Parts: sequence; C-alpha cells; structure tokens
Amino acid sequence: MSTPPDHSLRSRSGGDPKDMTDYLIRGARILDGEPTDVLIRDGVIARIGGFETLAGARSSTTEGVEMVDGAGMVVLPGLVDLHTHLREPGREDAETVETGTMAAAMGGFTAVHAMANTEPVADTAGVVEQVWRLGREAGYCDVYPVGAVTVGLQGERLAELGAMADSAARVRVFSDDGKCVSDPVLMRRALEYVKAFDGVIAQHSQEPRLTEDAQMNEGELSGRLGLRGWPSVAEEAIIARDCLLAAHVGSRLHVCHVSTAGSVELIRWAKSKGWNVTAEACPHHLLLTDELAASYDPIYKVNPPLRSADDVEALRAGLADGTIDVVATDHAPHPHEDKDCEWQAAAFGMLGLETALSVVQEAMVDTGLLTWAGVAERMSYTPARIGQLSGHGRPVAEGEPANLVLYNPSARHVVESSELASLSRNTPYAGRELPGRVVATFLRGKPTVLDGKLA
Repeated sequence: MSTPPDHSLRSRSGGDPKDMTDYLIRGARILDGEPTDVLIRDGVIARIGGFETLAGARSSTTEGVEMVDGAGMVVLPGLVDLHTHLREPGREDAETVETGTMAAAMGGFTAVHAMANTEPVADTAGVVEQVWRLGREAGYCDVYPVGAVTVGLQGERLAELGAMADSAARVRVFSDDGKCVSDPVLMRRALEYVKAFDGVIAQHSQEPRLTEDAQMNEGELSGRLGLRGWPSVAEEAIIARDCLLAAHVGSRLHVCHVSTAGSVELIRWAKSKGWNVTAEACPHHLLLTDELAASYDPIYKVNPPLRSADDVEALRAGLADGTIDVVATDHAPHPHEDKDCEWQAAAFGMLGLETALSVVQEAMVDTGLLTWAGVAERMSYTPARIGQLSGHGRPVAEGEPANLVLYNPSARHVVESSELASLSRNTPYAGRELPGRVVATFLRGKPTVLDGKLA
C-alpha cells in the first residue's frame, strides 16, 4: 500500500514554505466564536489571538506580513467536496481540471473529489493518476480522483479497485456516479473488495427500470407538464438494498445526492442499527423545488431531479440532525449546446461549487438550522474523514495546516453566470440574489482567492 501522496502545490505554491508570504487575518470570527486574529506563516496557522498577543510573540510579527481585514467575517476550515465533476479527460469543452478547481477555490474549497465519468472512464490506475497530476499542476485546490466501481461504468465487472487504491492517487472513494451499480451481486463484491483498504463505495441510487426516460420528479406536476415522472421509490429501493448489503458485508457505504424524504428515513434507520452508512445532500436539493420545472427551462434538469417542498424540508431536517452527514455539490458542468435545447433532449446537471456556501447559508444558517460550526462539520471535517484525507478537514487551531476560508455572511450578491470561474455557465441561480461572499481561500497558507478574486 502506498503512503498518502504529498499534494503540495507546484506551479502556484512554489517549493519552500519559508519563501511564502505571511498573512494576518484581523478581527474575524473562527466559526461561531468571538472576533480574533489569525496569523498564517510557513503554510500553517502560526498564532491565534488578539493583535497585541501576536505582536508580543515575535517582534517582527507585522514586518512583511500582508494584512487581511476580517471584520464581520467568519473563518472556516477549507471546504471539502466529495462529489465534483471536472470532466477532464475527454470533455474539456465543459470543464477542465484547472477551470473546475478555479471554481472550487472561488467557492472556498481546498479539496475536491473528481468523479470517474470522464472519457476515458477513470477505471484504471493510469487515468486516476492523470487526473491527480492535473490537479497538482493547476494548484488551485487538491484533487482526489474517485475511481469507477465497474469497467467503463458498464455495471458488468469490477474495475481495478486495488490498483487504483495502490496508485499515486491513493483512491479511497469509488463510484459509478451518473449510473447506478444496479446488480446486487456486483455491489456486494465491490463492498467486500474495498474493505481491504478501508475504502468506500459511493452509490448513485437510481433503479434503472423505474426511471427509464424519466425527466422530473413524479407527481401531479409531472403529469400536468407532460414530462415522464421520476418516482422517489427508484432512489429509495436502491438505498434500502445497499444499506442491507453494507451491513451484511460490514463495509462502508456512502449514499450520493439524497433527494427524498423517504431516503432520509431509510438512512436514519440504517444509522440506528449502527451500520457504517454515510450520506450527502446537494445544495440545490436544499433550496430548489420541482415547481421550477414548470418553466421547461433545462437549467433545472438534474439527476436526481428537484423534488417537492416536503422533500426539501426533510432534507434540511436530516442535515441538521446529522442523519445526512455532508453537503456535496455534484458540480456538473455542461457546454451551452447541451442545455440550450428542449427539456427532453437536455443533459442532466448543474453547477454547484461557486454557490454552495451561499446556498447552505440561505437554506441552513439563516433559517437557524445550522451554526457555522455545523457548516464546518458538514462541509469540511466529515467529508475529509469519509475520503480519508490528511491535512484537510482540520480544526482552525495553532499548528494546523492553513487550509482556510474567509467568508462574509453579511454580503449579498446576484449570481452572474458570465462571471463564474467554471468553463460552463449552467447555474440554476443566474439572476438570483444569494447571501454571503467568499473573500479569501488559503491552501496551505497560499492564497488561491484574495478579495473575492482568484489570486
């Protein structure tokens, strides 16, 4: 088994940490705490405390230090996304590793997991290492490839799980996302296989026979719009099956993009049994409902589909009480022509990285369902633990790696698709006012974003 790779930045971070600029964030709140100062030096959090304390610790504290005004802002640990589509290799017309990680940095992320549905599929050690190296070269955030569960995502035979785990990319998360591992025998074998290196299978829960040509959430509205319905049970049946399989095998299961109230109840039941099951919700499923499909605008077409207001309420409650462990973006860029068409022909998916924190603030923080400490738990600590990342998802404390986000929750902004860092423009929030603004993102002490702009 290979040791964890050194995901140090290359082109944008330089080599020796001693050559890095020091930064002093003045007067920001760490999570839900009182205003304080945070000194970043040599890639780590050197000191936390009032300016007088910092100055007394070292006479040259402020000499050559760049000041960052954090008044009224919140310091969070760097965000970690378990579910990102970077499209490279093969679909560089939609996104590249570089543009996708630029978008991630703008959203406050310091690490992302790149899904396997590329062209070629990331089902071998060679492809996952290619993606991993592209992330190192881009340098905006750390990229952890997700390996495919089955060869070519075809659901017929297992991919090279062990070889990907032993590769330089050190893959620990495996998923056929975009397709469900619908064969129960294959799913059982995959769960058994990854136990050897404490890996996790991240399942796209979609019973294919129940969703043939499905276009939107099944209900009264789908019938009225003449769009084939996508029943909740298609998601819930796979979740129930896989929870039972994970318990039987004694392995780790992660449920991708939970979207229904019934799914939340199933995961809550599995956790009450003590089974090793985790789950994610996407920002769009916490805020948007299937009523938007009435516009027939394919920007709102996503997999799984936007659900009812009751489902949104259940997802928020599940995220608040810990039934749903993490927020993951399912950032799914598409070129213009794949969305600028009739609903039936359009691709599924929407952008998520650059707006995730704002959407979570609106849906969870401003509603009183989560504190900023809770946001850190669900968008940094827990996803890093599930993905077994070292150096990410760490407390904002002295001596820890300076993977940080400075966020202004009082700001308001209107989302302009033309201003996004992503190569694609398929955001469902275009023209919508959202709260908050990422002011700075630091990756091991090096700013990837400063004053709201790529550094």
